[in-house]
Amino acid sequence: MSESANSPFRPHESDLPSVRPRVLSGMRPTGKLHLGNYMGALANWVKLQDQYECYFFIADWHALTSDYADPSQIANCTREVMFDYLAAGLDPAKCVLFQQSKVLQHAELNLLLGMITPLSWLERVPTYKEQQENLTHKDLSNYGFLGYPLLMASDILIYQPQFVPVGNDQTAHVELTREVARRFNQFYKLDGHEVLPEPRVLLTPSPKLPGTDGRKMSKSYGNTIQMTDPEPVIRQKLKTMVTDPARVRRTDPGDPDKCPVGDLHKVFSTPETLAKVYDGCRSAGIGCIECKGWAADALIQLMRPIQERRARYSETEVDEILKDGSDRARVRAEQTMVEVRAAMQLTIQTAAKETIAK
Repeated sequence: MSESANSPFRPHESDLPSVRPRVLSGMRPTGKLHLGNYMGALANWVKLQDQYECYFFIADWHALTSDYADPSQIANCTREVMFDYLAAGLDPAKCVLFQQSKVLQHAELNLLLGMITPLSWLERVPTYKEQQENLTHKDLSNYGFLGYPLLMASDILIYQPQFVPVGNDQTAHVELTREVARRFNQFYKLDGHEVLPEPRVLLTPSPKLPGTDGRKMSKSYGNTIQMTDPEPVIRQKLKTMVTDPARVRRTDPGDPDKCPVGDLHKVFSTPETLAKVYDGCRSAGIGCIECKGWAADALIQLMRPIQERRARYSETEVDEILKDGSDRARVRAEQTMVEVRAAMQLTIQTAAKETIAK
């Protein structure tokens, strides 16, 4: 895909806003994205692309931290995630969509920052122990898994963003990124100026979204509703979803505030439907099957335009968009690395270059 002004995936540089705050975020390609990914991140990213200079990437190197034993699906999953990005409404003419491993500057900055980052900073990241406890079927006692928060920090700092859009559960990663940037700036400056600005958290609303088993929706738990699930699959998954344990029999009253299906209604259903849910459930006027059917109706209505957008793209177009975005990201990342290398005095001086050339 060329970088020319005729690219169908992005406007000419002169058409872009001159000054907008920059944001950066990404997702691991561990499979097709689900409703939790959409509500927790993608829906917010779509809004941000009209207000900020946005860089959204697919973190395929991060997938290796847990899937290193069998990386055969990462390439295909990367394409699937890009399909989901586009289906959600991300526009390559408004934001930069790219693949982490296609921008080698991420790895270079990660190596350099690894030289100054205390080991204790990585060990205290909450999700480090949390994922070890949740993914007991995988051996995560590797350097890559321990160091993934620093790679995440490198992913962020390489674009010198002002903001990182995250939910409350991810603020610890941004705080580590700020600490790493602060430490770098203490050691190294370029002509008296700091090179790596400390990004701020841009808290994004992330509604409580349970999976079909009542726990947090997660691929690790196998309880997800995927963005690509057709209507029959959505209805079947909702039929098997756990409900208020107090409703043992059809005639028992229930409480939507204690029911995972009720949580879905709060996020996706209209006020009118939600009122019927509360009244019918608490009075035992409706059964769980009917209530689940209403929830499925709301999800299908949400998914329909998403799946229609997905169907408009071919694999070739998605690959071209990914290449074009990675080329653009690489240019911006190199701008940062020029400053980083100079601040760390890793650049070869002109005289030395001439000597080497001779």
